[in-house]
Amino acid sequence: NERKALTCGGASSFEALETGRRRGEGANTGIGKAVARDLARRGARVILACRDQQRAEAARQDIVKETGSSQVLLMQLDLGNLQSVRSFAENFLKSESRLDLLINNAGVADRGKTADSFGLNFGVNHLGHFLLTNLLLDKLKASGPSRVVTVSSITYKMGKVDFSCLTTHRDVALGNSDRDAFIKYCHSKLCNILFTYELAKRLQGSDVTCYSLEPGMVNTEISRHGTFFTQVIWTLVGLLFSIDVDSGAQTILHCSLQQGIEHLSGHFFSRCAPLMNMEPKARDDATAKKLWELSETFCGLS
Repeated sequence: NERKALTCGGASSFEALETGRRRGEGANTGIGKAVARDLARRGARVILACRDQQRAEAARQDIVKETGSSQVLLMQLDLGNLQSVRSFAENFLKSESRLDLLINNAGVADRGKTADSFGLNFGVNHLGHFLLTNLLLDKLKASGPSRVVTVSSITYKMGKVDFSCLTTHRDVALGNSDRDAFIKYCHSKLCNILFTYELAKRLQGSDVTCYSLEPGMVNTEISRHGTFFTQVIWTLVGLLFSIDVDSGAQTILHCSLQQGIEHLSGHFFSRCAPLMNMEPKARDDATAKKLWELSETFCGLS
C-alpha cells in the first residue's frame, strides 16, 4: 500500500527531489532529513540537492544505514547562486528520467546577500526555488501525476511584499540587524505562499499539483550561522514551543503523498489540513501575479 501511494498512478518508479541549504534548514538536517528518510524507507528514489556536500554526504549515509535503501543520491545545489540552480537543473535533466515530487525545503534566516546580489532570505527562500521549479516543470509534467511542495511558515502573517524595495534594492526590506533578518524571513515566507498560489493557476489542466505548508515550530538548526543573540532567541522559542523533527515532517509528507487532495492545489497546509482562513494578502491575485513576473525578470526567464 505504501508503494502504491508512492508510485503516483502506476508509474514504474517514484523519484523525489529535496532541496537543502548549508546556512539554514534543508535536506541534510532537521525535518528535511526526516522527510528524506521516510521517503527512502517507502522505496522512493531520493535525491538530496544540497550546498554543503560534506554534511549532505553524512546525512545520506545515515539515511542509507537507517533504511537499507540504495536509492538515496546527492547532487550539488546552491540556491543562493542562480547559475548553480541552472547547472543543477541541466545535470538533473540529463541524468534522471522522471521527477514525481519536488520538495522545496531549503530555508535560511540570516543577513547578507546571495551571489547575485539579492537579499539572502529572498534569494534563497523564494527566488532560488522559483527558478528551480520553473526549470523542472516540463519534467514534472512529463512524469505526472506529480507534485511540488514548498515549505513556508506561519510567520507569513508578519510578512509583506514591497515591490518598490524589491525593484530598487533586490531585497524584501532594508536593514541588517537581527530583527531585520527575521522580518525579511517572514516576507520571504509570504513569497513562498504567493508563489504556490500563482503556480497552481498556471498548472491548471496539467497533472502537476502544488502545495505550500507550515511544519510547525520545529527545533532545527536554521539559526546556526546567525549571531549569538539570534541563536539564543531561536533556542528559547524552540524549548518553549517546538516539536520534534519527525512530527514536523508529517505535513510535508501529507502534502507529498496523500491521495485525494489534488483539488486543493495551491492551498496552504498546517497540521496535515488546508487552512481555509488565510489572510487576504496570501490570496491576492494581483500581488501573486506581479511577484511571479518580477521573479521571472530577476531569473532571466521573461
